[in-house]
Amino acid sequence: MTIPGFGKFKNWLAGNVEADTTDIVMYDRTLVWMILGLTVIGFIMVTSASMPVGQRLAKDPFIFAQRDAIYLGLCFFLSLITLRIPMAFWQRYSYVMLFGTIMMLVVVLFVGSSVNGASRWVAIGPLRIQPAELSKLSFFCYLSSYLVRKVEEVRNNFWGFCKPMGVMIALAILLLAQPDLGTVIVLFVTTLTLLFLAGAKLWQFLAIIGCGIFAVCVLIIAEPYRIRRVTSFLNPWEDPFGSGYQLTQSLMAFGRGDFFGQGLGNSVQKLEYLPEAHTDFIFSIIAEELGYFGVVLVLAMVFFVAFRAMMIGHWALQLDQRFSGFLACAIGIWFSFQAFINVGAAAGILPTKGLTLPLVSYGGSSLIVMSTAIVLLLRIDYEVRLAKAQAFVRSPK
Repeated sequence: MTIPGFGKFKNWLAGNVEADTTDIVMYDRTLVWMILGLTVIGFIMVTSASMPVGQRLAKDPFIFAQRDAIYLGLCFFLSLITLRIPMAFWQRYSYVMLFGTIMMLVVVLFVGSSVNGASRWVAIGPLRIQPAELSKLSFFCYLSSYLVRKVEEVRNNFWGFCKPMGVMIALAILLLAQPDLGTVIVLFVTTLTLLFLAGAKLWQFLAIIGCGIFAVCVLIIAEPYRIRRVTSFLNPWEDPFGSGYQLTQSLMAFGRGDFFGQGLGNSVQKLEYLPEAHTDFIFSIIAEELGYFGVVLVLAMVFFVAFRAMMIGHWALQLDQRFSGFLACAIGIWFSFQAFINVGAAAGILPTKGLTLPLVSYGGSSLIVMSTAIVLLLRIDYEVRLAKAQAFVRSPK
């Protein structure tokens, strides 16, 4: 019995050049279109939002658009490679990835380049790599691998629950030394949620949440600039030209956008009134230029990608592909929570954090790591569909 559409895509992923001409869909087409849609919207908005700052810094309004295009091309090339790598490879070498990331986080503290007071980048020739972004993917691969081997221990033993938290705390210490509290919060929330989905006891979950909230409060109190961020978030109009400047300018962008927006390219806030308009606050420019409908469209696409990630993880776990299932769920939680923090900060719902809007904001390391994670989703989806198709072929009529 032959299944239409199965051979060509399967053989290409497996590296077999002698592919069939059959046509089964072995990947989620809607997910692919949503990813491409977010990427295209991101490139257009980065081009629009970065023109004033590009003109000032390099006398070229399209300098950031050109760099973003290069990063997108690199992401596409790496995606073609990543798509051909089976998930067993990522599970086998998750420890190596985590160890390499820890080494990079240590190196960046000594030889990293500093931007806005934070030492987060390692320069390799013309490229600048941000190990904090890589730490998310490598740690989630490690955590998924750990849960495959120790899921019963996590469910029944408190120390089994604490071991991955210990690794996460070690990463957090290195990240806070940069400093990068935003990445630590993403790691903490995603780790807790994934452990809860794996079956950890509720009291353990609540105890760690309590400790985490206490630790975050201590970290905020320990640094004056973090206290200013929190207080300015609560009432940005109290000091609109000081600590509340960035948020008030962002809120003005939302107000100007109204329902239909000012039109693509017609933002006023991007004329260097709003700092980081093409990175952390690109959602504000989307709101100003595309209005309410542009905001809803982007949020709907983000929700769909996160929802499909969780569904792919659920299907993988049903087929006992536990590493793939846990990793897909981790990617879905990571993607949605980071988007929530970015949008919440831009809209004044949350304190300002230096986190990008996935696949949309300008940033080479973020774009490369997030696109790799999304391609891993497609690979997981392919392996799940392949397993189902093989089971269907082998079943009796």
